[in-house]
Amino acid sequence: MKVPSPGESITEVEIAEWLVEDGDYVEKDQAIAEVDSDKATLELPAEQSGIITLKAEVGDAVEVGAVVCLIDTSAAKPEGGEVVAEQKKEEAPKEAPKKEAPVAKESYATGSASPAAKKILSEKGVSAASVKGTGKDGRVTKQDAVSAVPSMGTPSGGSRGESRSKLSMLRRKVAERLVSVKNETAMLTTFNEVDMGPIFALRKQYKEDFKNKHGVGLGFMSFFTLAVVRALEMYPSVNSMIDGKEMLSYDFCDISIAVSGPKGLMVPVIRNAENLTFRGVEAEVKRLAIRAREGEITVDEMTGGTFTITNGGVFGSMLSTPIINPPQSAILGMHNIVERPVVKDGAVAIAPIMYVALSYDHRIIDGKESVGFLVAVKEALENPEEILMDSNVKKALEM
Repeated sequence: MKVPSPGESITEVEIAEWLVEDGDYVEKDQAIAEVDSDKATLELPAEQSGIITLKAEVGDAVEVGAVVCLIDTSAAKPEGGEVVAEQKKEEAPKEAPKKEAPVAKESYATGSASPAAKKILSEKGVSAASVKGTGKDGRVTKQDAVSAVPSMGTPSGGSRGESRSKLSMLRRKVAERLVSVKNETAMLTTFNEVDMGPIFALRKQYKEDFKNKHGVGLGFMSFFTLAVVRALEMYPSVNSMIDGKEMLSYDFCDISIAVSGPKGLMVPVIRNAENLTFRGVEAEVKRLAIRAREGEITVDEMTGGTFTITNGGVFGSMLSTPIINPPQSAILGMHNIVERPVVKDGAVAIAPIMYVALSYDHRIIDGKESVGFLVAVKEALENPEEILMDSNVKKALEM
């Protein structure tokens, strides 16, 4: 079996895990391995049924088209569905008789201290063994104890272990992309705050009926996605990217949604979000999130977004400066919602506030446009019924 091409521009993959063992009988289309590319983790299905012989180790980087295993298609399927390989019984090597370790005879001076020195060291919290004695045979004297200074950096018996593991190809590629963004773009971040009270009120009133009718919850992501789509239409430069010496602008909104998956950060794309309703966005977000978390997301589903939304608030983040998802030019960061004192109509009130952040490439997006974009998002989120629902909530939610 040769490694199939997972997608355009991918030349090699890394064996993340073998799902079968050498000598197993495998069925056609059975998943035999997980492979990491620089964009996603994919399953490798068996091309034929037979007994498998592995030709690559976990962690090996193999080129697309390279042979990773052999399948003996002439082998008959064993009864019971399992292959038991014949193993030669090897006699366990006889254990050599254990030699008793010689007992070291401690002298009076070995690691010892005079009674007066012990008392002083105990008060200081210093071990006698850590003090170099100047007395007879290295004995710690009272003067040695007085002169001893407790070390603030000496390990005191706690665990000091460490482990080393190889970064997956996906994680290494993400690291390279993030560093390149910081080095190759003029990235800035602008901030604002959103009163989430109106959205809270709408969700409280309609979320049960919405879920019963559509089978998905009425979350925050649909409000943010539709608010972003509106703002992108108002500020098209934010929905653009640099291509050499040209600016490439789009008349559609493919919104990338950052999702934390078992293999790291995944960024599936909601295609043509400008054509979706609240129900459409929520259904697509749920579908993509499940596929990402179960490791079923494909390269095509994570390629080609024009703008990204990331939600650090689900992990408790109050504020952050999200990094642009290249080759895009901007990313919106959502954060946690906290009740804070705000001024409304000249009086102090308590409101659920979210801080939002827009990181953008200043080479292509000016400050006026970036601030205007974020203000447009804020306006839509604070007036969702009027701006996002055309003053008809039931129609917008297809109730």
